[in-house]
Amino acid sequence: EVQLVESGGGLVQAGGSLRLSCAASGFTFDDYAIGWYRQAPGKEREGISCISSSDGSTYYADSVKGRFTISRDNAKNTVYLQMNSLKPEDTADYHCVRMTTAQATGVPEAEGHDYEYWGPGTQVTVSS
Repeated sequence: EVQLVESGGGLVQAGGSLRLSCAASGFTFDDYAIGWYRQAPGKEREGISCISSSDGSTYYADSVKGRFTISRDNAKNTVYLQMNSLKPEDTADYHCVRMTTAQATGVPEAEGHDYEYWGPGTQVTVSS
């Protein structure tokens, strides 16, 4: 059974940092790209980052570029999302996803056509 479990969310002041983790199981981890999307109440889902398994290439949405860093540890079946310089508009539920391919070509699509599994999410709240 494919499982993705996020952790590391919480409440932080604007300008602060958090590191999210996505622990994966039930599949061959290094066969798939892993991404993150977020969704705030009343807003559309937003794909924010992705990392390929084949060459480690990374992708970011413009809204997080330069502030967030995605990485993966294939030995631990875990992907990380380091989030720095957090802003109130980063407040959302954050979900990791298993993409359908090993090589990513961008951030996860909002419609979800390019991924097939996701975790329950972790809440991030940034206070002003």
